[in-house]
Amino acid sequence: MAIVELVMPKMGESIMEATILRWHKKPGDQVKSDETVLEIATDKVDSEVPSIADGVITEILYAENDVVPVGTVIARINTTADAGFATTAPVAPAVAQTAPAATPVEAPVATPEPASAPYEAQFVTSGARFYSPLVLTIAQQEGISFAELEKIPGTGNEGRVTKKDMLSFLEAKNKGLVPSAAPVPQEAPAAQPVSQPVATATPTAAPTATPAPTNGVSATPAPQPVQATQAPISMGSYTGTFEIIEMDRMRKLIAEHMVRSKHTSPHVTSFAEADVTNMVKWRDQIKKDFEKREGEKITFTPLFIEAVVRCIKKYPLLNSSLDGDKIIMKRDINVGMATALPSGNLIVPVIRNADMLNLVGLTRQVNHLANAARNNRLKPDDTQGGTITLTNVGSFGSLAGTPIINQPQVAILAVGAIKKRPVVIETVHGDTIAIRHMMYLSMSYDHRIIDGALGSTFLSAVAQELENFNPEREY
Repeated sequence: MAIVELVMPKMGESIMEATILRWHKKPGDQVKSDETVLEIATDKVDSEVPSIADGVITEILYAENDVVPVGTVIARINTTADAGFATTAPVAPAVAQTAPAATPVEAPVATPEPASAPYEAQFVTSGARFYSPLVLTIAQQEGISFAELEKIPGTGNEGRVTKKDMLSFLEAKNKGLVPSAAPVPQEAPAAQPVSQPVATATPTAAPTATPAPTNGVSATPAPQPVQATQAPISMGSYTGTFEIIEMDRMRKLIAEHMVRSKHTSPHVTSFAEADVTNMVKWRDQIKKDFEKREGEKITFTPLFIEAVVRCIKKYPLLNSSLDGDKIIMKRDINVGMATALPSGNLIVPVIRNADMLNLVGLTRQVNHLANAARNNRLKPDDTQGGTITLTNVGSFGSLAGTPIINQPQVAILAVGAIKKRPVVIETVHGDTIAIRHMMYLSMSYDHRIIDGALGSTFLSAVAQELENFNPEREY
């Protein structure tokens, strides 16, 4: 029989793994080429994975909620005509099938490696514990010994260690709060009276107790009563009623990205003010004709992007990233556009080669990506490769903001709400007061490579581009 292997697809150059959300097929089901077999999620978007051939699903090698490296075999399809008898394979053998390393995966694992042993490119270690390539890479880069890795409690499927667990462990380790607990939280002794996470939210623990790590790890079986404060949720001295809302997957990823960005880049934020009266009046005049002629509604966003692109050409260092002590200058200008989703979460689709598009092209891209984001139709590549980000905090009424850099970029520009205000206008006949459309701009940038002089100069240049908007221009 002819067997075709379905692998976890490559979702983008920076995405190394994906989570299986839901299987649409089960072993024994018929499947046609291009028919959806499963849904997966990356740290950016959710996607469907289609079949690559007609046939019958014979094996499903990973379960829902499993995190799988790209390029890994996740299912097998029998393409022969008589493939009517499928066998249901357990999920566990997938580990042995998908190891990409040169070392045999089926080697005995009874003997644990010493703490100083190098990390092998294998997925199964002592105790049959699973470690993804991403987790092993983080451990190697951060100098986490194998013994420490074995003690990190896992919150993933079947107790697997996830990237989030690694980051929580590193944060606790840096603060000197690394717990000495075994990685199996179920072993907490029944003698401890407090065992429910929420019930321990308002205990009157000993005031001199050392605070427990807040990474959701159960306490070490120890006699100290203060270990009860190890509960994942603590309300401090608050004793009123409250509701606990579990973060959804995207909100957890956003939180993780924001914390990592703050830990990575020393943020500096500069502010500027722009008189955008000419731009506002021009848009008001042409927006109906523009929609009739181009079939698109024109917002302020493509006008902002147009100004940012022009200034990047003057100050290209803002269109870079940092790799160790090397500055990577990007030749493509790919502008990320922060977009709010109906769920309240945020996603940043990318307008690629924005410098190659005219205003009509920018408008089409802005509208297309915004609609795709709101309807959950973004493709993984739609959020990849950004070199600088624009966020419109004014769309929700904010005058200004201090945005967090979208790593690995070095700058993010925020535009505030456009408000009519009385301002002083300098004329050849003297100063006068007039009602103008005013807007604040703010930009956060990575102070490792962008100094205040360059950051402020770039921001002022963008403000000047908007102020010098030609009210007679064509679109």
